[in-house]
Order: sequence, then C-alpha cells, then structure tokens
Amino acid sequence: MREADPTGCEPDCPVAKAAQVIDGKWTTLIFRDLLLGTRRYSELQRSLIGISPRMLALRLAMLESEGLVSKQIYPTVPPKTEYSLTELGQAMEPVIAAMAAFGERLGATAGAKAEGRGSGFRRKAYRRRSFA
Repeated sequence: MREADPTGCEPDCPVAKAAQVIDGKWTTLIFRDLLLGTRRYSELQRSLIGISPRMLALRLAMLESEGLVSKQIYPTVPPKTEYSLTELGQAMEPVIAAMAAFGERLGATAGAKAEGRGSGFRRKAYRRRSFA
C-alpha cells in the first residue's frame, strides 16, 4: 500500500503533478501569452511586467524540460529565439480559460462589494482570443 503525503495526495496524484508544473506566479501567465501563438523572448518579457529575465528564462526552461514548450533558435545576429506551446502545452487551454472565467467572477464580486468604486479587475489588451 502506498503512503499518502501530508496533503492527502497519493504519490502519483495527477492533480499534484499538474500543480507542480503550473506552480508559481508566472507560469500560468506564460501559458496565457503562448496560447495566443508563438512569441519571442522579448515579447514575453514585455508582456509579463515585473518578471526578471532570470525568472523568465528559468520558467521557460522548466516548461521546455516538461515537454510543454518548444524553443526555436534562429542563427542570426543577434540570435532570434521563439517559444511556442507543444501539443501537450496546448492542453492547458481549458485550464487557463477556467482561470479567466473565475477571475472575471472574482472581478464582478469585488465590483459589487466596492459599491461603484470599480472592481480592480482589468482586462489585458491581449484579449484577441477569448478565454471566457
């Protein structure tokens, strides 16, 4: 019999495995941006306001090692690097869509509680593709 960890998950719990991969402040936002299509490193860095270059590089490398992101380096001067989601990475779309819908609900709830002061929920200009 396998022992459960203190959180109650079995060692092979799929929810725990998924949470381990998408853990962190920036990972889901990287998925959000890459669901819109291939992005260069600089485009991701501009979109993810506040992320350090080191953290972005670490997160992208981790996602690449998990088979969720592919990296294409073009031999130009300066080198051009593009990132896109793999087929497995594309499977995150319903998760990100659910998070967007939940965020909208949170924004609406906060707006109702603020009694006209605004919800504090701001939509990003990237919403060319609806996640709601």
